[in-house]
Amino acid sequence: MFKAAINAELLKDAVAALAVIVDEVRFKINPEGISVKAVDPANVAMGIFELGSSAFDEYNADECEIGVDLNKITDLLGIADKNDTVRMELEEENHKLLIDVGGLSYTLSLLDPSTIRAEPRVPQLELPAKVVLNGADLRRAVKAAEKISDHMLMGVSDDTFYMEAKGDTDQVRLEMGRDQLIDLKAGEACSLFSLDYLTDIVKPTNKVNEVTLSLGKDFPILIDFEIANGSGRISYLLAPRIESD
Repeated sequence: MFKAAINAELLKDAVAALAVIVDEVRFKINPEGISVKAVDPANVAMGIFELGSSAFDEYNADECEIGVDLNKITDLLGIADKNDTVRMELEEENHKLLIDVGGLSYTLSLLDPSTIRAEPRVPQLELPAKVVLNGADLRRAVKAAEKISDHMLMGVSDDTFYMEAKGDTDQVRLEMGRDQLIDLKAGEACSLFSLDYLTDIVKPTNKVNEVTLSLGKDFPILIDFEIANGSGRISYLLAPRIESD
């Protein structure tokens, strides 16, 4: 059983944060909320998503799992006003999700969860450096790097966090000292990442006051931030691009 009501803009932002990794997901539903762990088809990026019951205006659920096409949900929410309330109810026998928004009633066919890739195992990483910054600063640096290259270097040197992109003839670099950051835990960190992935991953951070980056040397980056006014969280784990000598 699953029956819930939530603000349309809040749900739209949450779905958009997931959709940058995969098109189809297994929603694990329980009385405490909804969670997803998913990895992209190339095994380069992983998303860990949690949306607590407190994010909803109404929430009543038993433990269950449903398969959802995120593109269908995104299209449906595209016609909703930001102040609309989205009401959802699961019809388990028919494998349907009933969705009511803006006076329109939809019946969404669900996917068989067994046809969707199983939850990945989340690796336990000891990443020595941690940077907390405003999401808009991260988005700005990534957008600037896109103009120059298809990959970006991110690292920590002494008390400075830096992001750098180099093209054939041009380069761009952003440095942020401890006083420009919300928090900084210095450590050996310098890794190269694909902008094809980073560009999509940082899109949801534009509205986020605090984004935490955990880094190492030629290690994956963990990008972590709250959603739904603190009632949810999403973390991305992005593998580094290793340059051969």
